[in-house]
Amino acid sequence: MKIIFASQNHNKLNEIQSQLANYTVVGLDQLLFPEELQETGTTLDANARQKAQQVWDKTQESCFADDTGLEVDALNDAPGVYSARYAGAQKNAEDNMNLLLLNLSNKINRKARFRTCISLCLDGVFYEFEGICEGEITLQKLGEKGFGYDPIFLPNDSKRTFAEMSLDEKARISHRGIAVAKLVNFLKNKSFVA
Repeated sequence: MKIIFASQNHNKLNEIQSQLANYTVVGLDQLLFPEELQETGTTLDANARQKAQQVWDKTQESCFADDTGLEVDALNDAPGVYSARYAGAQKNAEDNMNLLLLNLSNKINRKARFRTCISLCLDGVFYEFEGICEGEITLQKLGEKGFGYDPIFLPNDSKRTFAEMSLDEKARISHRGIAVAKLVNFLKNKSFVA
């Protein structure tokens, strides 16, 4: 089964393709979607649904989209839905991490969670899946792998940040991995066969 992942983020696509190995997962066609998809929702769920809807409307093909946010307790769950553009519209991961570390510099509570919401569209019907990974923000960047906030996010019960883990290790415990596992389980139980 072919399914479109409504994203232009190659890092996310690589993570998801490794978990959906029995499906042909393709990213957005740059000719059909030269611009980034609109994300004007005020929640992760709304943004995921909005992106999946845009792809369905244009292609009429099975698709799914995700939106992920980092929620930090001491910052009233910020950056949340604005995680990608926390330090500005340029969506620069280094700038985002630096600003977050600065904003937490005088905070004792460093508890945080990553949350991913996935919206799947099959034949115009939408299904939603969520994954949460609890952890904390480190004092400094650790590791070279991953992307986004991975170098400063230490999952609970781990001695390594996401950026210090392999793709497979991260997928087993991460917010996106949990949400994608729910998606995979759902697809396996549908009446079609991959």
